[in-house]
Order: sequence, then C-alpha cells, then structure tokens
Amino acid sequence: MSLAPGPTRHPPSDVTRPDLVRPDVVGPDLVDPDLAEPTHLARIGQVGDRLRADEALPAATAGRPVRSRIGVVLVVLDTLLLGIAFVLAHVVRFPWEMATIRPAGGLLEFTVAPVVVVLWSALLGVAHSRDPRVVAFGDEEYRRVLTASLVAGAVVAVVAYAAGVDLARGYVAIAFPVGLTLLVCGRKAVRTVVARRRGRGVGLVDVLVVGEAADVRYVGHRLVATPAAGYRVVGVLTDCLPHGAAVGLGGPGVPVLGGTADVLDVARSAGVGAVLLAGAVPGGHERVRRLGWQLEADGVELVVSSPLTDIAPARVHERSVDGLPLMHVGMPDYCRRRGKRTFDVVGAGVGLVLLAPVFGVVALAIRFDDGGPVLFRQTRVGRGGTPFSICKFRTMCVDAEQRLASLGSRHDGAGPLFKLHDDPRVTRVGRFLRRTSLDELPQLWNVLVGTMSLVGPRPALPSEVERYQDFDDRRLLVTPGITGLWQVSGRSDLDWSAGVRLDQYYVENWSFLHDIVILARTVPSVLRSRGAY
Repeated sequence: MSLAPGPTRHPPSDVTRPDLVRPDVVGPDLVDPDLAEPTHLARIGQVGDRLRADEALPAATAGRPVRSRIGVVLVVLDTLLLGIAFVLAHVVRFPWEMATIRPAGGLLEFTVAPVVVVLWSALLGVAHSRDPRVVAFGDEEYRRVLTASLVAGAVVAVVAYAAGVDLARGYVAIAFPVGLTLLVCGRKAVRTVVARRRGRGVGLVDVLVVGEAADVRYVGHRLVATPAAGYRVVGVLTDCLPHGAAVGLGGPGVPVLGGTADVLDVARSAGVGAVLLAGAVPGGHERVRRLGWQLEADGVELVVSSPLTDIAPARVHERSVDGLPLMHVGMPDYCRRRGKRTFDVVGAGVGLVLLAPVFGVVALAIRFDDGGPVLFRQTRVGRGGTPFSICKFRTMCVDAEQRLASLGSRHDGAGPLFKLHDDPRVTRVGRFLRRTSLDELPQLWNVLVGTMSLVGPRPALPSEVERYQDFDDRRLLVTPGITGLWQVSGRSDLDWSAGVRLDQYYVENWSFLHDIVILARTVPSVLRSRGAY
C-alpha cells in the first residue's frame, strides 16, 4: 500500500493554519528550531516523495543502505544450495534409482523436493536473514538462518503428517542437516567476500558520528578498526572541539564538521547514509526522537550507540515501559558453567591419547637439539589468584630465566607482558614449536587435573598480576585456558589493553557454544601462525 498522498497534498486551508507551526500552540518545551520549517504537511510530503523515489529506484543511492543487490545474490545462492542438498540426499538415499525414477525408488521425494526448497528459501526471506543490516556481520544473520531452517523442518513435518505423505525418514534426515550446513557455509563465503571488499573501502556506508569528544573517539575508533561492519566515518559533530579540527580514530584524522546542532545541515551537505549518536546529545530523548523524523525525510538512517559495551546480547533483556525501551543486563555467573568441566576432561583425555606419538617426536627433537630437559614448568596464576605450575615443551635455552634481565630494554610488547619478536633465548626447535603452537600441548595435563581449561583467559605470570590496574584482575575470576579469545584474535600482535578486553569479555559472557566457536577458530589461527613468536 502506497503512503504517497493524493493530488491535493497541500490544501491551502491546512498550510495556512498557524497552529501547525506556532511554538506557543505546540508547546515551547517540545519545539526544535529545525522544525520551524518546513511545515508539518510539507515534511509528510517529503517523506512521501522519498517513498515514491525508493519504489521507482530499487537500487540504493551511493552510500545509503536503502537496499542492496546482495539480497538478490543471497536468494539465488540459498535456493541453489538447498537444491544441491536435496539432490545429495536423493543420491545417498536412493543411489540405484537415479537413472530411472520409479515409484518405489524416490519419486515422491523427487516431486516434493522442489516445493520444500522454495518454501525453505521463502522462509529465509520471511525471517529477514537477507536484510542488509544483518548480512555479512555479526551473529544475528546465522540465528535467523537457523530459525528459518527449523521452521521449515517443522512445517514440512506437520504438513506431511496431516496430508499422509510418507517421506523417507533417511531422505529427510540427510536433506535438512546438509541443507543447513550448506546455507551456513554459503553465508560464510559471502561474508568473507563482503568483508574483503569493505576492507578495501568498497560498499561502505558514510556515517557522521555525533556526541561528546570521548564518546566520539571511543565509538569512532571501534568503527574504523572494524571495516567489516560496513561503516566509514567521514565526519564528527561535537561541541567539545573546534570546527575543522581533526580527530584521530586509529587512522587518518577525521574532521570536525560542526556541533551537535548542525546535524541536519551537515548530513544533507555531506550526503551520508547514516548518523550515529555516540552518546547523549543536548535536548535528551525528545531531541533524538525528532532528529529521527527529520533525518527520515532525507533517507538518512539514525543509529544510536548503546552505552553497554562488551556485553553479549544474551545477557541483555529488553523491556518496554510506555514506549521507553529499558535494557536489563543480567549478572554473569562465574561458577555454574554447566558441562564445561566434563568437556575439558573428555577433551584433554582424548587429546593426550591421540597425540601421544606427537609428544614422543617433539620430546626427541628437543632432546637432540641441545640435550636439555624436554618440559618446562613455570608458576602461573589461576582462578581466584591461586598459583599453579604450568607444563609446556621447552622452547628456550636452559638459562632463559637468568638472561631475562639483560633483555628488559628490548621489550616489544605493551603493559606488563614481556614479548620479543627475535628473542635470542629461543632454540631452533623452539621456534618451530612456537610457530605451530605445539609447545602448548603438555597443558592438556593441566586441563586434566583441573588447573586449566581448554578455553579461557591466558594464564598470567605472578609478575603480571602484581602490575594489574583497575579491573584487569577480573581475568582471574575463571580458570585460564590453553586457547581463548586473545589467542585466536592475534596473540602477541595485540597490545595489552586489547588482550585484557577480550579476556574480560570472555569471562563475563561465557557460553558453551562460545567455547566451541573459539576451539574451531583455533585451528586456522594456528595454521596462520599469527602472533606466534
């Protein structure tokens, strides 16, 4: 249904009504100077013009995320992958009947499959899994794909039962898991391509960041550091810095284009696709509400940054009170992490058994290299500040601890963690073990006895803990791990503050699924050897 007004959009009797624009009638507390013109009906006309323009031009204008061709690509890709899944299911379930389709050999399934593919693809669209705002970044896209797939399976099961359609159980048991797997892999492939394009500056949405200087720097830095999110900061609006000043956001300086009162003028002149409020703006909630209406007339999206940083969505519960959205943040539970200890014991036990030959080869290599001991033990700080002895394959010379003092001035890292790219204490075999992370394998024993976990914060040295500041010690609330967010995100290439922030995020937002994802990311991280030295 079109929202465009009729031919008599601006009747003279309405345009000349002073109560539509007079501040003394509307109320001085609710009037914004920007609302003095155009008139209310003129603004409605502008919105109608924009809606009609969008209908006439489906493709998004440059820099504005109105629509995207990626949605069409995903429709074709999803349908193709689902078709492949059902073909594979037919080949596996009815291998001898593919050449000549017979009623007893899968004809029913062959007939129903196209209907299910179309239904499944349509449900992916109904679930908005192809929405440009969720595609190619974040976990919401995968959640919507999973939801649509579960609904598709439920619909097929109910309809087949109600209509008395006897589909082969083996066929269904193959088609749906394979279909879901192919969908996820396809979305991952699209995500990789889009992320690379955005990393080169292609397909980004130009955005203005508005707020106080501290909020602008914090939010802007995160946007610049994550081009895969699809935003490009082209300007800053703040009352704390002079016009024309440059704000450093981790890259080239971004200019200050005005104050918070200049949002509309700058957004129109710069032709941005979105305005991001990085914090509170003068005028409070009413100003934000009206600003959204004003930007709507120009087709510019309003994005509001939440003050809740590094908090997983699962801990945030939204509740609306008279139109006011309230976000309740659940307190993390550091003790009742169900299944984690069982998973650790089973994983460590299986790993020690399967990797026993690797242990033997590495031990012989270390022994033949310099004749020193195979294992290296060192005191680390575990959960609750309790010290424990960590076990690793030795990668340095025997007197490495004594030579540390002479290398203090060559410290490459940041914060209390000592790191050196070309550490002369590392042996020839040790460099290979560090590059491949094989030196970490004996820590499986620590996992088995309970002093470590498969996934968790990096185990800290006592000297590091003594130099902790502020809330850095929150990393000690849970058991340290062999791998974790720090390790799969760059390891030694990350600075101290970034590593601590990742560990704190893991501590406060733990989930069993998150552990599985980190373990899966560990494999390619080890193969790339990023930050391993």
